[in-house]
Amino acid sequence: MSASPTLLERSCRGLVRGVSRVGWLRTVLLHPVVARPGYWVATAAGLLWGTILSLGRIRGDGGVIVARSCPRWAFGRGGTTVGAVYLTCDTISPDVLRHEAVHRAQWRRYGLAFIPLYFAAGLDGRTNRFEVEAGLELGGYR
Repeated sequence: MSASPTLLERSCRGLVRGVSRVGWLRTVLLHPVVARPGYWVATAAGLLWGTILSLGRIRGDGGVIVARSCPRWAFGRGGTTVGAVYLTCDTISPDVLRHEAVHRAQWRRYGLAFIPLYFAAGLDGRTNRFEVEAGLELGGYR
């Protein structure tokens, strides 16, 4: 039995359905000329957030910029990738970094549209298509 979708999930699903119905709008929003700057904005926000919260403990590792030693309230589960920046306290195994590198590629492909797309896919990581694509085992989903 799955939990009923949250208001956030339902709202994002409605937004994604609405945009999908307008073919040209979907094409424009996902075009690299639009998506790539969104990825840069997300990366800048993640870098700012991560630098402040990790007290500057930033380094490149496994295809992502890792902001480690962040407080646990600053991200979901073991960590969260925003743009190219992976925010975490201490979850930095090679498998997890490979998983997060896929999320970085997703951000790069979808730009800021990744936010509603991710939530529309559902908050249960085991069924969220973006988590499945990133590798459930690598990401620690059992």
